[in-house]
Amino acid sequence: MSRASTPTAPPNTPRQLIAEAARHFRSARLAYGHGTLNADDEAAWLMVHALGCPFEDLAARLDQPLPANIARRAQQLFARRISERIPAAYLTHEAWLGEYRFYVDERVIVPRSYIAELLQSRLQPWLKPRQSPQTILDLCTGSGCLAIVAAHTFPRAQVDGVDISSPALAVARRNVREHRLTQRLQLIRSDLFTSLAGRRYDLILSNPPYVREPVMRTLPAEYRKEPALALHGGTDGLDLVRRILAEAAAHLTPQGWLVLEVGHNRARVERAFPELPMIWAETSGGDDCVLLLQRAALAALPSAPAPKPRPAVVRRRRTPAQ
Repeated sequence: MSRASTPTAPPNTPRQLIAEAARHFRSARLAYGHGTLNADDEAAWLMVHALGCPFEDLAARLDQPLPANIARRAQQLFARRISERIPAAYLTHEAWLGEYRFYVDERVIVPRSYIAELLQSRLQPWLKPRQSPQTILDLCTGSGCLAIVAAHTFPRAQVDGVDISSPALAVARRNVREHRLTQRLQLIRSDLFTSLAGRRYDLILSNPPYVREPVMRTLPAEYRKEPALALHGGTDGLDLVRRILAEAAAHLTPQGWLVLEVGHNRARVERAFPELPMIWAETSGGDDCVLLLQRAALAALPSAPAPKPRPAVVRRRRTPAQ
């Protein structure tokens, strides 16, 4: 007589639940890039949120049995990640750039910028060790993340964060308050430089929309959850890049620097501006994502044409690959 098979116990430790969720994530072919890069890390991040503990505490809790309510909370997050294709950052309302945490929701793209890596070294070697900018502008600030990182990096600087989207600026205001920077960081609604007449800065940072039209049409579902206004850079991805390069000199101090992220569009930018002596910074994404220029190099460019009107808010859709 055959013995009845013993039923398999349901997973009830973080390690087991993470492994199971990662298998389901891979089967569902989810897209990543909003804070994690693979199924295992995505599942672990959601588990940390369900546990309500710092990420560094997860290792010590991996094999501890979970209370039923926490296991249920984690499984609900995993299920929504699959069924709704919502990036983990929107499910948890939390994103990080380096050591800094930010509140996020679907009014802003999830913070991710190679410029943040360069700020970790205070933009050296281009800015000298004793050369600290006193005035900084973050164009297309979104959640305010780069403006806030810059304010922490250069604690004596006054910082402006600019965006065309009022909903994005509402999120940025929350982050500015949480980082206790309301005295040094001003948020301004503006279509790039339009509302900044007469203002000049020692440093301009910008991570503008640069996704090409053909790529916009093929974005994974997760990226279509983000605001299209913050992603779409026109037919070749350079609509705003052209305007920024043409207009930045008028808003830089004599020794001021522009730091501009363009995705993996170096070849397109160099073809469009062959006369510009661009410096391309090495980042974790390669040497084709972030360019630097001083005012003197930009001043030789002709003025930008009158900007085309842009809608204040477009609902949904930044990209995994340009």
